[in-house]
Amino acid sequence: MATLVTFHAHPDDECIACGGVMRKAADEGHRVVLVVATRGENGEVPDGFLAEDEPLWQRRVAETHASAEILGVRRVEFLGYVDSGMMGTPENDAPGSFWTAPVEDAAQKLAAILREESADVLTVYDDNGGYGHPDHIQVHRVGMRAAELAGTARVYQNTINRDHMLRAMREFSAAGADTGVELPNLENEPSFGKPESEITTAVDVRAYAGAKRKAMRAHASQISEQSFFLAMPDDAFLAAFGTEWFIRTGQGPGITETDLMAGLSVR
Repeated sequence: MATLVTFHAHPDDECIACGGVMRKAADEGHRVVLVVATRGENGEVPDGFLAEDEPLWQRRVAETHASAEILGVRRVEFLGYVDSGMMGTPENDAPGSFWTAPVEDAAQKLAAILREESADVLTVYDDNGGYGHPDHIQVHRVGMRAAELAGTARVYQNTINRDHMLRAMREFSAAGADTGVELPNLENEPSFGKPESEITTAVDVRAYAGAKRKAMRAHASQISEQSFFLAMPDDAFLAAFGTEWFIRTGQGPGITETDLMAGLSVR
């Protein structure tokens, strides 16, 4: 089998960003490995959600393993850094935060896993981390360097197709204005995602949308039933999240690929 290593910043990022391609690769007989930089210590939970004295990171790690099982992951690793919070917050500079980690040091940790797994494919995020989150930007920097160190040639930068998402949101708003779901205002967020013209790879994951949504539900501390991701109707979810988008390093622009694992045999 070929091996897909998918690198993410926090618990729950994996199912939102790459849940479809992970389940697809697993179903096609490939090995899927999930690496998470932090344990999501600075996530937010409703009052009373955690048991008394239960640390949030512990719950999020358990949720990650539950999500990984749903998505067909064979190995889960955490690099051990601390969640850096949102850009511009004090958590960015906290001791041990992923944002302050030397890129070379973190890349060596990831590269060791890539070598152990003889990784054929690595996913990271685009250079702006999708929407400017510090830990997501650091995933890009660390992941790209790790691929160089390990000699992993096929690297895909997961991104958001801004043009597609805007089209989908407009359609959803028109069709579901009475659902009560609060939509993000992408019109005023020019740093959100990448234009379609820069994207090289579009993977149709509609067949895996059920697994993707089930994995989201496994992250109950962060993704509630009232969230944007779970409250929208199934058809709107398919329109917004039924395709996962990537920029293949060294290729494009122009969408010419539809499968991260194309040409890799199931040994």
